[in-house]
Amino acid sequence: MIESVELYERLKKEKAELLEKLEQLRAIGQPSAERKEGSPFGKREEEADEASELETRMALEKRLEESLNEVEHALQKYEAGTYGLCDSCGKAIEQARLEAIPQASLCLSCKAQQAKETKGAR
Repeated sequence: MIESVELYERLKKEKAELLEKLEQLRAIGQPSAERKEGSPFGKREEEADEASELETRMALEKRLEESLNEVEHALQKYEAGTYGLCDSCGKAIEQARLEAIPQASLCLSCKAQQAKETKGAR
């Protein structure tokens, strides 16, 4: 069984890694001044490629930010003394779940209910 202090350290490490990934992603996201020469369609093709890359980069950035928010929420709960308790029902989150996903904020039954509701809303 992993101690909550170890999980806290994993969360802090994860936060640092996510911040670094976001910083790197934003750094390479700066538009390039270069344009390809050649085909009359070259500029349009490049603009389409850039738009596709931007869309992919924005989606990745959004996922990284969501993960960062989850990790920060777990760290705040740890510091408040409520880490390991379900945000929905208040019961203890299963230890195995926390070991697998230290930033988990819902117990398995509440997470399953949330997934069911999300699926039904689509």
